[in-house]
Amino acid sequence: MTDDTPFNEQPAAVINEFNDGIAREFHANGGDVGGQFAGVPILLLTNTGAKSGQKRLNPLAYFDIDETIYIVGSFGGADKDPAWVHNLRANPHAHIDIGTDGYDVAAHELSLDERDALYPKVVEQVPVFAEYQEKTARPIPIFELRRT
Repeated sequence: MTDDTPFNEQPAAVINEFNDGIAREFHANGGDVGGQFAGVPILLLTNTGAKSGQKRLNPLAYFDIDETIYIVGSFGGADKDPAWVHNLRANPHAHIDIGTDGYDVAAHELSLDERDALYPKVVEQVPVFAEYQEKTARPIPIFELRRT
């Protein structure tokens, strides 16, 4: 990271380099990642850039709630959605890796009512997500990932 700039305000090249490092650790350890992600279930999301059409890789916390996989566009509580949210909205077809298993998915963004009902379960699993929502006025989006 550069200086004391929050992660969500770093240049794209810095974020991409960080994500690539997490992906290498993920693959080297069968899906386990340490550091700030220790103990948090992580998946690798590969989706298509809305403008570029290029494949984009993002390590993300995921939530297995009632046997359904969800990802949350918190961006650390920033006032804007992370790029992967914009990309999934434009092209909901993606690929995920969880542990040593990888498969294609279709992403479905939850409605505000669905999101509001689910968010407490997200916070129950990873409490810092309550802080992320408190930092921003935007409703943090949640996507359900359906295996295709």
